[in-house]
Amino acid sequence: MTATWRATQKANRRTALMESAARLFAERGFAAVSTTDLGEAVGMSGPALYKHFASKDALLAEILVDASERLLAGCRAILAEAGPESSTADPAQTLERLVRFHLEFATTDPDVIRIQDRELPSLIPEDNQAVRRLQREYVQLWDGVLASLRPELDDGERQVRLLGTFGLLNSTPHSADSAPLRTPGAADGQRAGDILAGMALRSLIG
Repeated sequence: MTATWRATQKANRRTALMESAARLFAERGFAAVSTTDLGEAVGMSGPALYKHFASKDALLAEILVDASERLLAGCRAILAEAGPESSTADPAQTLERLVRFHLEFATTDPDVIRIQDRELPSLIPEDNQAVRRLQREYVQLWDGVLASLRPELDDGERQVRLLGTFGLLNSTPHSADSAPLRTPGAADGQRAGDILAGMALRSLIG
């Protein structure tokens, strides 16, 4: 029981550290955040950080790899639910679910999206390649759905449409403080989400 409790506490502290680090990296930039800053954010000394992560670089890598893995897992789950044997095997509906899923991720974890866009080059080559490999697989899964909807599009055009759509959805956290997207209530937030989802779908399928 004690071992389990300690493991849970360690996992909770690790999660809190990742969340706080993502916020600080998004606000100040990776290079401007010290291990002391990271420790203070979760109530620990700077050196105690190394009980959870080997270095600040390892912490950044964990954040970005984790984000890519969660996106990929969510995408796979949506595609599995809409498999050939499913009664909901409609590529248009599947694509809309993917758009909504990605949009929800971008608005739920805006700090992660910000540092993913800005700090990926800060990773050591091995970690950079790991994140990019996960991202490529994510894009390829979307591409399969788009290809089934628009078979007349060649590989190049589908890639342009997909990357442009991700750019649109990932720009949401950067625009959250701007006047047009400042939403005082849940209804307004839902409307903004509907607008962005519609824009993304139009950019994909025309």
